[in-house]
Amino acid sequence: MKYYLGLMSSLLSIGLIAVLNTKIGVVPPLGKFLDPFNGFWQNAKEKNIAVDENIAHQQLKGKGTVLYDSLLIPHIYAENDLDAYFLQGYVTASNRLWQMELQTHAAAGRLSEILGKNEKVLGMDREMRRKGMGFGAENFLRQLKKNPEALAVTEAYRNGINAYINSLSYADLPIEYKLLDYRPEPWTLLKSAYLLKYMAESLSSWDADFEYSNALALLGRNTFDLLYPDMLKMQDPIVNGTTPWDFQIAAAQKPNNVTPLLTHKKDLNTKPDPDNGSNNWAVSGARTQSGHPMLANDPHLGLNAPSIWYEIHITSPEQNVMGASLPGAPGVISGFNENIAWGVTNARRDVVDWYKVTFKDSTKNEYLLDGKWVKAEKRIETIKVRGEEAFIDTVTYTQWGPVMYDETFGTHKEKQNYAMRWVAHDPTEEVVAIYHLNRAKNYADYRNAIKYFSCPAQNFVFAANDGDIALTVQGRFPLKWEEQGKFVMDGSRSDMAWQGFIPAEHNIYTRNPERGFVSSANQHPVDDSYPYYHFDAHYEYYRNRRINDQLGQMQNANHETIEGLLNDNYNLMAKEALEVIIKYIPEEALNGHEKIALQSLKDWDHFNDAKKIAPVYFEQWWRILYPMIWDEMAKDQDISYIKPNKTVTIKLMAEQPNLSLFDIQETPEKETVQDVVLKSFQQAVKEVNDWKGKQEGEKDWAAFKSTTVQHLSRVLKPFNITGIRNGGNRGVVNATSEKHGPSWRMIVELDPKGTKAWAAYPGGQSGNPGSPFYDQQINRWEACDLYPLDFMSKQAIQEGNIDGQHILSKISFDKQ
Repeated sequence: MKYYLGLMSSLLSIGLIAVLNTKIGVVPPLGKFLDPFNGFWQNAKEKNIAVDENIAHQQLKGKGTVLYDSLLIPHIYAENDLDAYFLQGYVTASNRLWQMELQTHAAAGRLSEILGKNEKVLGMDREMRRKGMGFGAENFLRQLKKNPEALAVTEAYRNGINAYINSLSYADLPIEYKLLDYRPEPWTLLKSAYLLKYMAESLSSWDADFEYSNALALLGRNTFDLLYPDMLKMQDPIVNGTTPWDFQIAAAQKPNNVTPLLTHKKDLNTKPDPDNGSNNWAVSGARTQSGHPMLANDPHLGLNAPSIWYEIHITSPEQNVMGASLPGAPGVISGFNENIAWGVTNARRDVVDWYKVTFKDSTKNEYLLDGKWVKAEKRIETIKVRGEEAFIDTVTYTQWGPVMYDETFGTHKEKQNYAMRWVAHDPTEEVVAIYHLNRAKNYADYRNAIKYFSCPAQNFVFAANDGDIALTVQGRFPLKWEEQGKFVMDGSRSDMAWQGFIPAEHNIYTRNPERGFVSSANQHPVDDSYPYYHFDAHYEYYRNRRINDQLGQMQNANHETIEGLLNDNYNLMAKEALEVIIKYIPEEALNGHEKIALQSLKDWDHFNDAKKIAPVYFEQWWRILYPMIWDEMAKDQDISYIKPNKTVTIKLMAEQPNLSLFDIQETPEKETVQDVVLKSFQQAVKEVNDWKGKQEGEKDWAAFKSTTVQHLSRVLKPFNITGIRNGGNRGVVNATSEKHGPSWRMIVELDPKGTKAWAAYPGGQSGNPGSPFYDQQINRWEACDLYPLDFMSKQAIQEGNIDGQHILSKISFDKQ
């Protein structure tokens, strides 16, 4: 009820919008909204979840049962496979319908239909369409229809969602529909396609082509290579000299006269959060207390309420699988069954390239390719705007993909034309991959399943109850020559195209390595022995080294041991940075407050624990120091840059303290690294002390970090989950920052006598802010004290032995 009282007090001031912090002014009819029997107050009422319910539906082929446990996790028992997916769609929609529809509207560029006239919202819609999200989703759907099995699964899932939607009265609608005064529309296969492209956009659309082109043009090759090396020696790759690459390489041939284009474009593409990543690992039975393999996974994404994930258990004659599902898509994405477990981290790899296109004239009907004018295609994008006339946007498509930037879209009405080539535009089969993975029994099944997973590329960790552990860097990776796609390319040359794709069987993998564990944390995937060119502009350098160091020491591990590593707050980046920058601080130049802060940092054990103050000083210091060093990258606001990464920055401060780039541009003096370090430190101490003076309550790292799980609306602040007091930070294994972090934590032990699992995520199963299940798991997630999951074997289910579960409610389904 506290959420609703807070909402009423802020209703008019927040403007009732659902994505951006912008007042739209769409107010629901207050009579209907405040109706005590059907309106807003109905959502505040507790539903009696202890009663049984019986539902008949004509699209069911047999009987099914859904048992909700004490975490509101649905356990689905169906007599056939398609009914199981129907019930998955039904129960997911019953808890997450508004979330599902909002995300697919965002992916499709349809937010203006809900939110009305607003330039920022319209800009988002145009960007999604110009990025080719619809083009990619339609290609996905065409491919899906070629696979009868996957199509039937997705249709059954869709039918379950629609069965729930059709059962809703106004009183039953989620609160967000009432606030915005609209109703859910029928679910379609295309919506599920958009949902999967939404995840692809979040995890695979990051690129630095324009920024690198700008940097190369302005800095020259020598300085560029100094600031942006592809790999540093301290990197610890996912696969490091443990796998023989005994295949015949399909090498890419570099054309003659390849010169990076010089472009000073300001890239307006909204990039995904660079911290979108994850940890996963599996340890062999030789390192565990039980002698059985154990697996862990924690995807790092935005901390959203409702959660990105929805826990579910699906049982049919063909499967018995449990874990985290993606609301809007069938199956389990990260989870386990009676034989195996798997988890995913983002396989950072450059799969987006940009091409500069030359059109014959302003009609853009033809573009130049190999000295000839080639016909372009036009896609008319009609963006409906609530209460206004529709906005018509024409997007031109070339052989490279959609022309995202032109004189109608981009900074300063960009006169150049740039087309986007992205793997997510191609037909993909992620539903097929998840379908087979959920049923897999061994390593061979796992490898056969994931070969269908193309985009976003993922590091699939694996463990089985027969003792196998493995990790595969799985995706559809373009076959490139060295540095292809690192800079903007010439779209008038067909030889700039990708030369096919790396064969799936040549993807990077490791199985049962001698060290007794496999792991990934978004670092460089492989050492120099791998024969294919692979590149990304933002590999991780710290979490992976800490994880591998701890796993290398791990003996007799159990689930508490694994929880401890998931919740590890050691800040390796801070340790390595402080070893360099503290020595540049002249203590005689410091005042009393600054000396106290410096001593705190010297005494710090480099753990970002909740109650410590040293992490506050370091974090604020680095927030000031890093942009101060690279102020050259910010002086020209019309040009996009990407700053050298933290690891390169620390290395240069240690090895080249007199580098001219350390000079502060806005001052007449010639500064060295010592000057910059001291100035930034003194400013940081002042700002931390000012914060302490204003801060009520605890004055420590948890308070400074102020982790918040945000409602998807971003503006309905009473629906946020606040008051979270935990440690961690970016670059730390416990990668919890202000609004980003472990979106799902899972541990699985592969005992042949019965799989055991523990999990928690930042929120709860229900999308209703008035429900106790909206934030039920937050405290256990905060402490990384994971819940044991009720997972019954298929044999126990068949024998009717399900009394061990903490059942809150039962829904019986049958054909009509």
